[in-house]
Amino acid sequence: MGQTAPVSAVVWTAAVSLAAWLWLLLFQGFFWRTDVRLPSRREPEAWPSVCVVVPARDEAAVLPASLPSLLAQDYPGRAEVFLVDDGSTDGTGELARELAGRPGSLPLTVGSPGEPPAGWTGKLWAVRHGIELARARAPEYLLLTDADIAHAPDSLRRLVAAARTGGFDVVSQMARLRVESAWERLVVPAFVYFFAQLYPFRRIGRQGTRTAAAAGGCVLLRAEAAERARIPDAIRQAVIDDVALARAVKAGGGRVWLGLADRVDSVRPYPRLDDLWRMVSRSAYAQLRHSPVLLAGTVVGLALVYLVPPVAVVAGLAAGDRGAVAVGAAAWLVMAGTYLPMLRYYRQPLWLAPLLPFTAFLYLLMTVDSAVRHHRGRGAAWKGRTYPRPGVLPDEG
Repeated sequence: MGQTAPVSAVVWTAAVSLAAWLWLLLFQGFFWRTDVRLPSRREPEAWPSVCVVVPARDEAAVLPASLPSLLAQDYPGRAEVFLVDDGSTDGTGELARELAGRPGSLPLTVGSPGEPPAGWTGKLWAVRHGIELARARAPEYLLLTDADIAHAPDSLRRLVAAARTGGFDVVSQMARLRVESAWERLVVPAFVYFFAQLYPFRRIGRQGTRTAAAAGGCVLLRAEAAERARIPDAIRQAVIDDVALARAVKAGGGRVWLGLADRVDSVRPYPRLDDLWRMVSRSAYAQLRHSPVLLAGTVVGLALVYLVPPVAVVAGLAAGDRGAVAVGAAAWLVMAGTYLPMLRYYRQPLWLAPLLPFTAFLYLLMTVDSAVRHHRGRGAAWKGRTYPRPGVLPDEG
């Protein structure tokens, strides 16, 4: 009799977890599939002009692997690159100028906006400066890309063709992140998997849905849509600026597409767990709108969905309860099965799939740490800057 109640509670909790996984599998926009790539496209008769804006702060270590790929774009129309040096102390601007000027490369302008005023994140202040420089060229499209992103020679061409063919105001690709160290293999594919679970790519590209997101490393934005949505001024406080940009464009009636990249790669290494931890924790609490209620709900949700299945299996084995083992194992199996496509996309061994609960536990700790850092005044810290919780600023019309 002493074991009946706790074992029964384990079975019921595992059953709720299994039900949640079946719902996620079938009704969350098939988030687990990795076949959402650049949509069908045809090359336009006249190629529109494009300005590429690259905000950069202390990026000298990665710039030689990324900037030349932008300057070497095989684009039939007029294109120009604007790198905005956001107060770097490692010679980023000087290095960018040294990398430019090779025969056949796109023109490069290096600018510097100075320190961001109150109410602006450094990246968006740099993006604003870059867009202002670009407006003198009257481009039809802006490509916003990070300084650690390397593009295949036909990347810009493919992005523009997809935007023109599909009538999209935003075409964004989630760059394939670097996966070389043991911690990168464990954490990085799960990062993209969790993002797709929150923002199913299929829903983003579908008209009539409210789901909107972009991946900041590669965002092709129609200049007219940017002006209509007041980008970046309308989102100047956003720490998660890519999602905020997509929401602003979609709220203004624009069409947004987001998918996984085949030929756009991040060259930034995250060799240690501490590097990945800082990358996630700097924005995790901002994703929850700095809400303790949402934080509590997220912790409970992560525990129920990701941690309960293995705990139920272990508890069932310890108590000799086959029901707990069967239900927990079924939920764990569905979880691991939905993770396999992402591991294949990242060319990682499939035996990592059953370890997803451990990775989810790490993300839970990172999210809690993000909240603790925020309440200690160290939230959203990145490259020497710390951003407080966004306040309510007057609208500039």
